[in-house]
Amino acid sequence: MANPYRAETLRETGATNRFQIATLISDLSRTVALLTAEIEHEEKRAGAPHLADPAYSVLVSLRARRENIEATIASLEGVSSSLVSKRA
Repeated sequence: MANPYRAETLRETGATNRFQIATLISDLSRTVALLTAEIEHEEKRAGAPHLADPAYSVLVSLRARRENIEATIASLEGVSSSLVSKRA
């Protein structure tokens, strides 16, 4: 069993963490793109270009979800940057 305190093990763990974060950011970015396409489709279908329109309620929840995912991506990018700067 590898010593968890060895420098090589810590570097491998850091590399694994950076890879996992990059993969998660990529997946979440695809989700944002899909949500954006769905929002645009629903806007055309519902013919409800204004947030005050009652038919727009589904779009409001999709927009909120997209904004939350975008905030998560920004947070993960910050974590990823700090991992890279710690490495240097």
